[in-house]
Amino acid sequence: MSWSRRSVLLAGLALAACGFSPVYGPDGTGARLFGQIRTADPRTPDDFSFAGRIAERLGPEAEARFLLDYRLRIAVVPQAITPDEVTTRYALNGTAEFTLTEAATGREVTRGQVSSFTSYSTTGTTIATMAAEQDAHERLARMLADQVVTRLIAVDPAAVP
Repeated sequence: MSWSRRSVLLAGLALAACGFSPVYGPDGTGARLFGQIRTADPRTPDDFSFAGRIAERLGPEAEARFLLDYRLRIAVVPQAITPDEVTTRYALNGTAEFTLTEAATGREVTRGQVSSFTSYSTTGTTIATMAAEQDAHERLARMLADQVVTRLIAVDPAAVP
């Protein structure tokens, strides 16, 4: 066995000894949350992309032990402007504030805020620009949803008093 394989094996054993377990393993937080989170009803196309990605990552709400309320804020910022004052690139800066509560008791389990950004070009046709803008909005909402899922699986709802 090579030295690098031994180091990886020893590192794995050390993590196992300190109580590390995979998030999506049999007793991991991801497995315990799967199918148990109901997102607030989407109101905008960005909300639909966000809620859809949450459902992709955490499964459809089978039992809905938890409710996820969220608020997306997306700002469009001109990024590249030609000497003729024509904007050729826009940035989308987004934040998602979220609160996870127990459905039965209304007890707040966790809350937080995540942020990300993306951009799109306006140098093509009008149709291409509109498609690029729509794609950028969807990408941003999905990135925000992925960050929220990461935060949710980092908190074990069963362990919070």
